[in-house]
Amino acid sequence: MIQHVWERCTKAKGVERVIIATEDMRIAEAAFGFGAEVALTSEKCRSGTDRVAEVAKKLKGFTHAINVQGDEPLVDPGTITKLAKAMAASRDIAMITSASVFEPGDDVTNPNAVKVVVDRAGDALYFSRSPIPFVRNETPSLRFLRHQGIYGYTLKLLFQFVAWKPTLLEMAESLEQLRALENGVKIRVVPVKHVSVGVDTPADAAAVTPLLEALLKKK
Repeated sequence: MIQHVWERCTKAKGVERVIIATEDMRIAEAAFGFGAEVALTSEKCRSGTDRVAEVAKKLKGFTHAINVQGDEPLVDPGTITKLAKAMAASRDIAMITSASVFEPGDDVTNPNAVKVVVDRAGDALYFSRSPIPFVRNETPSLRFLRHQGIYGYTLKLLFQFVAWKPTLLEMAESLEQLRALENGVKIRVVPVKHVSVGVDTPADAAAVTPLLEALLKKK
C-alpha cells in the first residue's frame, strides 16, 4: 500500500520531491526497495504532521509541504496537483485540504468519514465525525462534504502548528485539523470529484481492496 501511495504522489505536478517519512525501519527498508527517498524520524513524533515538520526543518529552499498519509491508497495525483497549484498561486493560503461530495447511499453517519462545512469563500468552518450541518429543515441543494485527509501548509504555519498544544475540540473529535481552526487559521478546502478513502479499520480495508485492484489493472 505504501508503494502505491508513493507512486501516486510521484505522478502529481508541481511537486519537487516525494519523501516517505517514518520511524519504522520495516517501512523504510520496503521503501528503499522500490526506490523511494526516505527520511527516518524520531519515535517521539505523535502524528504524521510532526513527522513532516521534522523532515521539513532539515530541507533547504522549500516554502511549502504537502502531507499525504500512507493509508490513503486511493489518493488522486490530480488532487495533490490542485493543492500545489492553489498554494503556489496565492500567498494568502497558509493551509489547504480537499473534500468531495458524499454520494447517494454513502453513510454520512460513519464517524470514520469526516465531514466538513465551508464558508462562501471556500474556507473550512468546522470538521466533525458527526454529520454536519444538522438538517432541521429540508434543503434540497444541501450536500454533505467528505473531508479527505491530505494537507498542504506553508512551512511557517507548519512549524507553528506542531508547536501548539492539542486543543479541546481536537481532542474531543480526534481531528488534528481542529487545532488550526481553534488557533484562528483559515483552511482552504478545494472541491474534488475523486474520493479517497483512508484505511482506518478492517472494514475500510475490505472496501478499498477491490477499488485498489481496479486501479492496479489500469497501470
